[in-house]
Amino acid sequence: MNRNEWITQAARLQSADQPFALVTVLSAQAPTSGKAGDKAVVTSDGQIHGWIGGGCAQPAVIKTVRRALLDGQPRKIRISPSEESAERDLGDVLEFGMACHSGGSLELFVDPVMPSATLTVVGDSPVARALVGLAPRVGLRVAVVAQGAQAADFPDADTVLDSDDESEVRARLASPFVVVATQGRRDVQGLKAALALQPQGLWFVASARKAGVLLDSLVASGEDPAAVARIMAPAGAIIGAQTPEEIALSVLTSVVAARRGRETLVPQLQAALVSSRASVSSTPSVPSVEASAAGSSSCCPTTAVSEPKEAASEKAVVPVAANSCCGGAKKAAASPAATAPKSGVAPALTAEPHTALATVAASAKSSCCGG
Repeated sequence: MNRNEWITQAARLQSADQPFALVTVLSAQAPTSGKAGDKAVVTSDGQIHGWIGGGCAQPAVIKTVRRALLDGQPRKIRISPSEESAERDLGDVLEFGMACHSGGSLELFVDPVMPSATLTVVGDSPVARALVGLAPRVGLRVAVVAQGAQAADFPDADTVLDSDDESEVRARLASPFVVVATQGRRDVQGLKAALALQPQGLWFVASARKAGVLLDSLVASGEDPAAVARIMAPAGAIIGAQTPEEIALSVLTSVVAARRGRETLVPQLQAALVSSRASVSSTPSVPSVEASAAGSSSCCPTTAVSEPKEAASEKAVVPVAANSCCGGAKKAAASPAATAPKSGVAPALTAEPHTALATVAASAKSSCCGG
């Protein structure tokens, strides 16, 4: 057997966009046929290309590889003699008992190699085009969905679909992440096409008010309310974005965070938006950030919270920047922790309170309302 067969197989599987794990022997105690440094490519169906030892170790390796390919996380395992093939989680290593008569032990590292995730961009807007150009730079494959789109207009895309018909999109694409950046052109059709993909994450580039109206219309048209509620809008992290490229960067930041399993502010913004829309009918006479967010043409309040002037420096400045542009300020203002300055705060936050508040509000508006 060629112990370096794993090199050829790894290249073949990667070019075919197929997942696999590279398994490396870290240490070995005789008697065992595996030696430190031996490697093998192992697939989820149990195929082993290379050499990591005899048949006694293989069941535990294949079991661990399947788990790693499900969550994308590497693992270290130890296979040692035992009367039972029990499995124990020791924190930094999974230990498997081996009932074979060989008596040797192995430590192995299982490193999953996943195919590139696909980001589907719905729309042909300036923000959509900027996203298509940026996404491959962070290792994402890109598919474009836009009525009448031409492949020549999206040289960085792997797939260009010139129709936003739901059934066609569902039949031809599979994507864990979708960004709808239609920005006024076939918004509803784009959102329906995105929902048809049932992605893990779905972002909509639009102001809070526009998003609220369109999401309500989706539910009214028969779309699953739970699926609609998972649409994150306004899309993007709050970075003070103004240009299409900056807005695309802010949205891509959220996509990368979701891809890496990190929480983002976007779900909090969505929850605040829903809360603020509900509060409009119950307390229309009280001027608040929530009501302002629901009633204005952007996702950001155009005026400060009704606070005494002398209290503005304590409550108004940091909550607006720290919580979102869509209605989290009041809740944060009630928390003592929210008033404490943190390292890395933008210089604008240390300026004169009312000037800083206006600066932060303008920054938040431009970053999450690009539609």
